[in-house]
Amino acid sequence: MTEPLALSRIRVVLSRPSHPGNIGAAARAMKTMGLSQLVLVAPKSFPHPEASSRASGATDVLDAARVVNTLEEALEGTVLAAAMTSRIREMCAAPRWASEVAPELLAFSAQGDVAVVFGNETFGLSNEEVMACQRAVTIPANTEYASLNLGAAVQVIAYELRRCALEGRLAPLPQQLGEVATHDDVERLVAHFERAMIESGFLDPEKPRRLMPRLRRLFGRAAVEREEVAILRGMLTSFEAKVDRNTRDS
Repeated sequence: MTEPLALSRIRVVLSRPSHPGNIGAAARAMKTMGLSQLVLVAPKSFPHPEASSRASGATDVLDAARVVNTLEEALEGTVLAAAMTSRIREMCAAPRWASEVAPELLAFSAQGDVAVVFGNETFGLSNEEVMACQRAVTIPANTEYASLNLGAAVQVIAYELRRCALEGRLAPLPQQLGEVATHDDVERLVAHFERAMIESGFLDPEKPRRLMPRLRRLFGRAAVEREEVAILRGMLTSFEAKVDRNTRDS
């Protein structure tokens, strides 16, 4: 894959940004490294003159930005999503350095869009938002002062991605990897599992424990293929039909 094509499939997602200037700074950071897809989840103020001013020539990235209401919408169609976080979260894999994950993100971009997700400037990403992503990524900042401006954080990961693309440094993917399931495919599969487990009595919705987050983490780690998702959903449908017949016959 050529460098422009690889980077064109990187989707930078800013979740609930509160300062329009930071949106402009992120757009500028993206353009300097050849990234162009910007998605904003429920921004507090956008469009805004300060965003355009801070973009400093990258207003084309702002003009093309998509605004959505939820992270779910922002991740539609992606084959991999990486959450930028500086904290270890319960039920989530420990964050890996941006330089380590960048080759993997680029490798998956051969299959489709890949998202890099940044949280709100004050609160970062919620646990639920991190769990919606398959990878957790961190920047090894000074532990005594790890506060990194949003635009600067975008610049760092964009630089790591561009450097890997120029060097042709892509992580090896499983040899037999077919068409990777998209975020939407996996979410529908997880929802199907949840429905089937509730109907069968295996899952008590009043006491779900941590079953669904563990299931989502399992599928994210496995990088399931679309054909595998279809097989699993076909199995679930068959099981549901049998449960339904047994219920009617009892």
